[in-house]
Amino acid sequence: MSKDLANLEVLSTRAGFNAAVRQIQKTISISGDAGSDNLADILYEMGDNELSGERIGLLLRMILVDKLGYKAASSNLATVVDDPAKLAKEFAKWKGADLIAAYHHPELGLLIANPKVAEELSGFGGLRKRELLVVYAGKQGKSADENCQHAAELALSLFAGAKVKIPPALLKGNFSARKVSAPAGDDGKTAVSRKAVKKKAAKTAPKAKRDPSAPHAERIAAPVVTASVTARGSVKMTPRYAVVVQNELFHNGNVEAWKRIVASYNSKHPTLEVYIYYEGERILDINSLFKWGKVKHGSAIEFAVAGDNIQDVAKLQRYLSQGASSQFEAFLHGPVNNVLRLF
Repeated sequence: MSKDLANLEVLSTRAGFNAAVRQIQKTISISGDAGSDNLADILYEMGDNELSGERIGLLLRMILVDKLGYKAASSNLATVVDDPAKLAKEFAKWKGADLIAAYHHPELGLLIANPKVAEELSGFGGLRKRELLVVYAGKQGKSADENCQHAAELALSLFAGAKVKIPPALLKGNFSARKVSAPAGDDGKTAVSRKAVKKKAAKTAPKAKRDPSAPHAERIAAPVVTASVTARGSVKMTPRYAVVVQNELFHNGNVEAWKRIVASYNSKHPTLEVYIYYEGERILDINSLFKWGKVKHGSAIEFAVAGDNIQDVAKLQRYLSQGASSQFEAFLHGPVNNVLRLF
């Protein structure tokens, strides 16, 4: 099969054809607006879940590079950036160029933001070491120049923690940050701000009850999650929560308990995904925690949950804490292939 035919194969089914038509229609609509507004601002306010991952990448290429001629600079980050939103105040001074940052999040996929807007940058969470960050700089409907290339490179350096000297030409212009509106909610109404959601949830959320059979947890995860609204739609991911190993060693029994706990959670919440981390690295196979043989008493294994309508995080942490202790056997009863009803 030729390369051209392979690219058109998606059109051979009704679902694929309709998806392609929707993508084309959205691209045409967005393309017209991008000539007079920041592309990341446009997508942020749309809050469209379908515009994510590779589709966002297509928009960046088609609109920013091919149509508007934006310059770009990219790098795999050499350092961790805990709070990139703090940089928005500095970027907001750069009125000589329009900026867009694209971050390849290891779990959530490709995210984009206007770096001049703190609300959008906060959607990146923390920028992790060795992950790809690309900065685009241009002048929307006008031709980009060498100052735009310099702006992209300087912005990338600023993200990396370097001290940069901003040329006067980059501080003068019409590309000021504007106040963005919260994206539309699922019901079509404008979503409330994240601060309002957290404030309300803190008042109304019931306190998590401690399982008497579980050991004391280092930190109980509140049922309130951090909602990051980015250009790929409404993306929610909790912070990472630590589970301290109570056993002398996180052995095979603990591993099996964790596998059954996570399977039970996934059975109850099939649209949610549990991410597990150890020493800052994501664990794709829970068995590897036992095989390494170095997860000992007092070590912290972290987890996070991603998806929409996140629930039962506190209960999940209590069960994982029990599964990391000498009480792990409570999760091993019953047939091996049966899913426990824990949630």
